[in-house]
Amino acid sequence: MRHLLSLLLLSLVLAPCYTQTINQEKIENDQYEASWESLSAHNEAPEWFSDAKFGIYFHWGVYSVPAFYSEWYPFHMYRDGKVKQHHIKKYGELENFNYHDFVPMFKGKKFDAEEWAQLFQDAGAKFAGPCSQHHDGFAMWDSEVNPWNSADKGPKKDITGLLSKAVKKRDMKFIATFHHARNLQRHGGNPEKFATYHSHFAHVPGTATASKDAEIAKMYGNIPADEFNEYWFDQLKEVIDQYSPDIIWFDVWLRMIPLEYRQKFAAYYLNEAKKKNQEVIIAYKQAAIPKTVGVLDIEQGGKKDLSESVWLTDVTLSNKSWSYVEGQTYKTPEMVVRNMIDVWSKNGVVLLNVSPTADGVINQEQRDILKRVGKWMKKYSEAVYETRPYSIKGFGNAKAEEGKHGGQSATQKYTAKDARFLKSKDGKYLYLFVLGKPEPGSVISTKELGLHKYYPEEGIKKITLMGSNTECKWGFGDINFELTVPDAELDDIANVFRMELN
Repeated sequence: MRHLLSLLLLSLVLAPCYTQTINQEKIENDQYEASWESLSAHNEAPEWFSDAKFGIYFHWGVYSVPAFYSEWYPFHMYRDGKVKQHHIKKYGELENFNYHDFVPMFKGKKFDAEEWAQLFQDAGAKFAGPCSQHHDGFAMWDSEVNPWNSADKGPKKDITGLLSKAVKKRDMKFIATFHHARNLQRHGGNPEKFATYHSHFAHVPGTATASKDAEIAKMYGNIPADEFNEYWFDQLKEVIDQYSPDIIWFDVWLRMIPLEYRQKFAAYYLNEAKKKNQEVIIAYKQAAIPKTVGVLDIEQGGKKDLSESVWLTDVTLSNKSWSYVEGQTYKTPEMVVRNMIDVWSKNGVVLLNVSPTADGVINQEQRDILKRVGKWMKKYSEAVYETRPYSIKGFGNAKAEEGKHGGQSATQKYTAKDARFLKSKDGKYLYLFVLGKPEPGSVISTKELGLHKYYPEEGIKKITLMGSNTECKWGFGDINFELTVPDAELDDIANVFRMELN
């Protein structure tokens, strides 16, 4: 009897451990199923993403060769308008010179993955990567699925592979962006819809867009929808298998891919990531997938107010287009950084686009801007990376301008009258960002911090101007918090005051 009691007691002691082991094995062995319910079990916005704040990618492809109008050159060249007129005048009639005829001209001889990755890191980016495929059907990786790829044609280099190695080597996360959901010709054989907006290439009889040649038809999306959907998925699978991106980002036309394929992709990506012990992100626009599965991206703008969930915005350094075009102009470092600060204060992350030339050069104008941005990011890194939003975004006079794709514009103009907040993850510091260069001796006054007067346990102990470590004078009026700007070296882009909290 005593022996039986001993065994019983031992089993009771070991039972919880055994059950825990079984449950842990079940969690580790479970596979995501191709359903939103199953896929929602993953953490759609891992902590590293909130910490990162800033990434860089680039629009570079066959469309960079004509360098005219925008990366939508192939869309417009088969439709009446100035791009088609330009094309015919410079290259000849469409029957004789089609979009794929630019491919041999896309050589990228000066492309240097290591140098680009270092440039992005020096600019302050924590993740980076290419536009792996735009709407035009040309894959920027070594593909067995897509015959139109950068390893076999054009540059004859595995652009995505080379960038992946260079970026990861620098302990940065790797992003691959996809716009190819729009590549399918969605006219359904109806001549009245040959130029439908949701097909990147118009179906023009007598040109390559209407070719029945199997290889050419793939580039122009002139294939049956069922075949295209498999083709869309197979290319994603290939990039996942070969390069293990930490973020896969989709343009807005993802919503036109059938639901079963979107779920099939997500399940495959997340299951592969689990095998590799990766915390990955699916970024989407509009309502292409549930917010419990991915991170929402708002193009060229951002949310107007503080968000409970982490979100993303893709913005471009250039003014005229996302790709390089002749006569391109660029934003100032001041505009880039100030708008990024606004995004961060609302729980957002920024993906900044640069525009290389066809031969693989990121020109000096863009480099100078990135260098200045990087200098600012390094100076105030403590207040940027691994921080979280405060209870309010900030205060100021700037009124949010409407963005073209929802939210507010990415070209909002801020001044030293505008300010934003971020807080350290451990809660020890509150950072006040002034979006400009205030005058020494001027007073920054806001009721937004006035309550600290009445909550000493959460109150402010000391305030210093970051960059100079100059201690600042501050206090409370009847309602407002008041901070006197010290007579010290101030930054032209934005200045940060570190508030040490109780």
